[in-house]
Amino acid sequence: MNKTQVVDAMAEHAGLTKTDASKALDAFMHVVEKAVATGETISLVGYLVISVKKRLARMGRNPQTKAVVHIPETTVPVIKAGKRLKDAAMGRIAEEAVV
Repeated sequence: MNKTQVVDAMAEHAGLTKTDASKALDAFMHVVEKAVATGETISLVGYLVISVKKRLARMGRNPQTKAVVHIPETTVPVIKAGKRLKDAAMGRIAEEAVV
């Protein structure tokens, strides 16, 4: 599903215009980006948790040359699925029950 399809589905489900649904999705994405940038955790209970995790520096290997390379420390976003999202993926939630 791409962004246009998500906006269309949101508009239909919530009874919004496509413009309003697009603004709502853009606002949500902006909030998530700001939270991740500042290291905050977003928790939508039972659905998902978006947090930030530090990966320590480590040694790696270039698969083509087999040369050992240093991989610096980095910060990455982590998304964990909650029970409701996991159940939906396994087909345990009926189509009409998914909000």
